[in-house]
Amino acid sequence: MFDLKNFGKKTALVTEEKNFSYNELSELSNKIGDAVKSRCLIFLLAENSADSIAGYLGFLNKKIVPMMIDAELNFELVKNLLEIYKPDFIWTPKKLRENFSDCEEIFQSENYILISTGEKNFYPLNDELALLMTTSGSTGSPKFVRQSYKNISANTKSIVKYLQIDENERAITNLPMSYVYGLSIINTHIFSGASVVVTDKTLFQKEFWKLMKEKEVTNFNGVPYTFEMLERLRFFRMNLPALKKITQAGGKLDPELHLKFAEYAEKNNRKFFVMYGAAEATARMGYLPAEKSLKKFGSMGIAIPDGKFELVDNDGKIITTPETVGELIYYGENVSLGYAECGEDLIKGDERRGKLETGDLAKFDAENIYTIVGRKKRFLKMFGKRINLQEVEHIIRQKFNIENACTGIDDKMKIFITDEKFLKNVVPFLSEKLNLHPVAFAVKFISEIPKNSSGKTIYKELEDL
Repeated sequence: MFDLKNFGKKTALVTEEKNFSYNELSELSNKIGDAVKSRCLIFLLAENSADSIAGYLGFLNKKIVPMMIDAELNFELVKNLLEIYKPDFIWTPKKLRENFSDCEEIFQSENYILISTGEKNFYPLNDELALLMTTSGSTGSPKFVRQSYKNISANTKSIVKYLQIDENERAITNLPMSYVYGLSIINTHIFSGASVVVTDKTLFQKEFWKLMKEKEVTNFNGVPYTFEMLERLRFFRMNLPALKKITQAGGKLDPELHLKFAEYAEKNNRKFFVMYGAAEATARMGYLPAEKSLKKFGSMGIAIPDGKFELVDNDGKIITTPETVGELIYYGENVSLGYAECGEDLIKGDERRGKLETGDLAKFDAENIYTIVGRKKRFLKMFGKRINLQEVEHIIRQKFNIENACTGIDDKMKIFITDEKFLKNVVPFLSEKLNLHPVAFAVKFISEIPKNSSGKTIYKELEDL
């Protein structure tokens, strides 16, 4: 999958302690992969560290199948996954060793250990299966996306092509590698012979921005929540002379924020790419070319190289008229094999055949630029009117400048806000704005909106409230 030695002495990973050349990363990843010996399922408890990345690369190169799990996931949830999938090995940070006291230690690196669970290929693996990625973040759901070697290779090459990533560029791990977007950043930069600054520091720590500047990071990546925080952190005033590219994925960015970052990029001679993707499509399906970022702010863009979009109406007919909303369908070699919800599913083959029904509603304009308008399941029928919850969240944010989230059932919308002083204002505002009786709304104050490790709102937790 990754020919690490091809880049020899060039720097692959930059940590606060040391730099790893591609030769050194190759040697370490081979040692980790060789310790497993044969193809099997392995749990990779991922954190943003050199050992975690080396393990991932070693497993893929040795045809060992890693299931990517956030190392911070509650251990009771990890135990549940162990019972469901019965992996042969676990690659885990040493600090979590006591959680697996009954398992035998096989190999150790500086900060990680490889332990055997005692299982021996309990569930057979499909030959195409390369990687298992969660779609649920911190909930511990047993549902994983089954990605193939072809999926990862095709998507990595497409992303490298449209972002024009070369060996002179450098990214930073501000997104978790257990998250499909964070992992794709590692894939594309390592594939290209570029380098990655590996850190577990967050945007809210001065040390992170010190690393950004001192290590000369050229490529910065984030989800919508990242960009909301960047605006508050006065990112536009920061002195980051090496920065060349900024990319956004992981959900729809508010059009106003999109415009602000597009203007910043143009003013500072940088490129800003808004992108669209999902774990079910390995990582990325669409992107808005940087040169269109200002003119087409709010849009998602076009299909990635070697991919294709189409829209279908409620009857499954292809939409050919611009500005007509339909479900977005994607075609490409990066469309994953399907889902796994239990160990028996790991033998399954390609169930999607290169076609993904995204569940997103979109439209395209006269220039064939696509815009996501909402989710099929993020609509409520309110006294005969179809209401887009994503748009409601947007207008509340615009009016009151507060973080919020909306859920509910038909004829009853539930709004969660993070500023108590607006409790009496939201319902009258929405009632007038949407022309619905106040009885249609209920508003509740919560201290913070629940989010997973990639910054996406966990609506299930809100529904439970």
